[in-house]
Parts: sequence; structure tokens; C-alpha cells
Amino acid sequence: MATRDSHADQPDVIAAIDIGTNSIHMVIARVVAGGRLEVVTREKDMVRLGSGVGEMKELSPEAMDRGVAALKRCAILAESFGAPVRAVATSAMREASNSKEFRRRARDEAGIDVDVISGTEEARLIYLGVLQALPVFDDSIVLVDVGGGSTEVLFGQSGSVEHVRSVKLGALRMTNKFFPDGNVLEKSVSKCRKHVRSKVASLVYESIGIERSVAVVCSGTALTLAAMAIQRRGGESPMKLNAETFTVTELSALVEELAAAPDLDSRRMVPGLDSSRVDIILGGAIVLEQVCIALGLTELTVSEYALREGALLDAMQRLGVAGADELAGLRRSSVFHLMGLCDDDPDHSIQIARLSTMLHDALCSRLGLSNESRELLEAAALLANVGLFIAHSAHHKHSYYVIRNSEHLMGFTDREIEIIAQTARYHRKSAPSEKHAEFAALSPADQQLVRSLASMLRVVIGMDRNHDGRVAAVKVVAEQDSVTLGLVPADSRELDLEVYSTSDRSLSLSDCLGVPVAVEVAPRDATG
Repeated sequence: MATRDSHADQPDVIAAIDIGTNSIHMVIARVVAGGRLEVVTREKDMVRLGSGVGEMKELSPEAMDRGVAALKRCAILAESFGAPVRAVATSAMREASNSKEFRRRARDEAGIDVDVISGTEEARLIYLGVLQALPVFDDSIVLVDVGGGSTEVLFGQSGSVEHVRSVKLGALRMTNKFFPDGNVLEKSVSKCRKHVRSKVASLVYESIGIERSVAVVCSGTALTLAAMAIQRRGGESPMKLNAETFTVTELSALVEELAAAPDLDSRRMVPGLDSSRVDIILGGAIVLEQVCIALGLTELTVSEYALREGALLDAMQRLGVAGADELAGLRRSSVFHLMGLCDDDPDHSIQIARLSTMLHDALCSRLGLSNESRELLEAAALLANVGLFIAHSAHHKHSYYVIRNSEHLMGFTDREIEIIAQTARYHRKSAPSEKHAEFAALSPADQQLVRSLASMLRVVIGMDRNHDGRVAAVKVVAEQDSVTLGLVPADSRELDLEVYSTSDRSLSLSDCLGVPVAVEVAPRDATG
């Protein structure tokens, strides 16, 4: 990811929008001394994107209209502050078959590009937000965020994610499934609890042995229940809930109280219950209760910061406002982690990545590329062979699948993961083609980016044909009507095969450059 040498052209404020299953939130903030966030203003709309769609397989026309209208209002407010916008979408958009139509309308009607993030990335951003709100950086924490359509559970320490799971359990999803008409029956409560327990059973097994000294909860369901628990103690609900605590015993008592209110009218009379959550609070409370019981939690600490604040800080890091190096380090380490899981010849992949970045540095201006594309090419080079974990035949296609669907890649946007995956997919066999649905779905600019990155990756793979690192560097001589790639030997071994293989793979690079590409052996004292 590109960083800036000067901060003169950075925005004073940045807006982040969290497009959830239940609501759309925007926060506009600036970074102040110490890298902390200072919130300028907030906007919230309960749009219920996930309502009326059964298992959330499709956004209803009404929900889509509500969502786009809310984004228009957010765009107007952000523009009034001169704030660039980062918009992330979660469960409802991940699952809806017509999410691309919503994203198109958001872009065309509100001028907002929406990034649909994975459950794993959602959890990472929530953790990033929590670290801004609570002094838990050095603690081993378990973080539980009950949203409208999914629940994210993360184990982390010192800013590093130890384990994460996104489960299709949310306040609105449980309401649609077990309490669709707003009425509560004892058997429905029992069925809901059993359903949640069945969904989190594997998480309990996976988390055995993971240390957890602090349990943190965040987002609307948890904040509402925390305020109610404090009120039940005889105190007034505090103006701010951040860092307040309540117990799982208090949470279970609230579930029983809510379950005893048989319909919406009676729940409206429950003291301290936010009127906007009357219909969905029981479903969310049961999810939070059962997850906490399953994980053996007893006391919960509230964070008022969650996904949108994490997305905000993430956007600031991407713009070089604060901590960009930390984000880049996270991204790179997650790439190496995935490579380590799936690649049985990591030395070859590291060699390919090293030569790829050399070639990128030499040709980036000629191809109109940026520092961002350098990082994406390096990631694609490191991960090009992860598909071998599945099968050798068509392993480039398997690599695309592994990269695109992995939960291990942290800090990348959905678009960036797609570009990495497609670059890896086209490192061999057929060139990028609009006959391929995934490539055709890219914007024209991203199609050209994939062509350029894949063409360089193809060429570089020829430079390590023997998988033995005999090419130390690549020296590029770029003339107006030609480009010559000089392969610098690492030792006295011949490079005949490497020269032939590199030349044989150079046609797509030649097409991207618009000039012939020649390959030769360069002197050992040459530098790339």
C-alpha cells in the first residue's frame, strides 16, 4: 500500500460507513495527538437491509431503497466536512444475491463505493476499533460482536488476531427465524437457544487453550443490554457506556425478562429498552447469552467503538495519516501465513516475489503502476502456488479459489483480494480474458492492472524454472521501442533454461508494454 512522503495533501477528517444488516452508521473523525480518534459527528439510520428476506439471500426492493437513501444522506454530510468516505458492508451484503445491484446504485446515486468485507476482516476491523476505546492492547481478549446478521468472535493479544470466527447468528436473523411476528412463545425461545448453541459448538472446541483474560462486547445489542443491566442495579444509565461492565448472570436475567414479554406492545414497556430495538432485542440477547455461556465468560466489558471506528482508522492508515506501516506489516504477515499453510516450496515463492518486485520497480512508470500495485504483485507471487495444496492439475485455478475464499488474509479490501487472486490465477496457462466471468466483472482499470501484474508474474516464474535461485536479480533496459530483461546469475551456473523460459513467457508483457521484450544474461556485477 502506498504511503506518502508529505502529509500536506491529507484530508483533515475522514468518514467511515458501516453498512450492517440492521443499520447504517457513519462516523466522521480526525486523528489527534498520539494517533487517537476524535469524533466530529455521527449519523445513524435503522434501514433493516436484512428484513423481509427470509435467510437473507436477497435484498428486498424496499430495503435497497432505504439503504441507498441513507447513503445519500451520509454522502451529503461527509461532503459538507470535506471528508473522503470508506464504506464497508457486512453480513446482509455478503449473502445477498443482488448485492452487486446495491453497490452499483450506491456508486451511481450516492457516489459511494461499497467494499463488502469478509467476516474475518470485519472482526479485525472491530478489534482495531476496540483498541482505540479500551486499554486492552496488552491483554488476551475475547471479543464478541452481535450484529444484525452475524456474530463475530475474535481472540487477540497485542493487536494480533489469534483466532477469529464469523457465525451466521444475529439479532435480525434470529428474529426473522424464531420471532417473525414479534410474538414470543416459550418453545420459540428454547428453539432459538438450541440453535445458537449448535452453531457455536465448533467455536468452543477451536478456542480450547486460547488464553482470554478480558471479555469485550460491542455494537448495538450489547450496548442496549449493558445499559439495561446497569439500570436494573438501581443506578441510572450512564451517558457513556464505554468501559462499563456487566455480568453474564445479569445478561441471562435480561433474557428471561424479555422472553416474559409476549408481544411487541409489552416489550415496549420494558424499562430502559431502546424503542428502535424492541422487535429484535430478544434474538440478539439470546445470541450474546449463549455465546458467552459457551465460552465460559462471566464478566463483559463494553466498548463503544466497533466496526465503523476500526474502518475509520484503517482508512486513515491507508491514506498515510497514521500507522500505515502497521497495516502493511499485518497484510504482509497474513500473506506469509497463508503461503506457509499451503505451499510446500516457500523458498521458490519468496524468490519469485523478490524478482517480481524488482521487475515492478523497473517497469512501473512505463506501465502506469503505483506502490499499491507493487504490494499486490508481491502477494500474488507469494501465493501463486497455494493451489498445489488442492491438486497440481489446474493449480492456478485452485490458487484463485484459495486466495479468494481464505479467511487468513488480513487488512486487504475485497477488491485487493480479487486482484491478488486473479493475478495468481493468470500466472500460467491462458491469459486474462473477458470470456472468464471473474475477469469480466472487473472494472476496465482493474482489468488492465491484472493484465500488467500477471504478465510480470508469468515472466518472473520463468526466471526460477529450476526452483534453485540461480537468478540473483533482473536488470531492465527500457528503450523507446524495446525492453531488455537481463538475468543476473547468482553464481557460475548456466542460465540457458531460465533465459529460454523467461523469453517463452514474455508475450503478454510485450503486449502490455507495446514493444518487443528481449531476454539475455547480464554480467554478475550488474544491478537490477
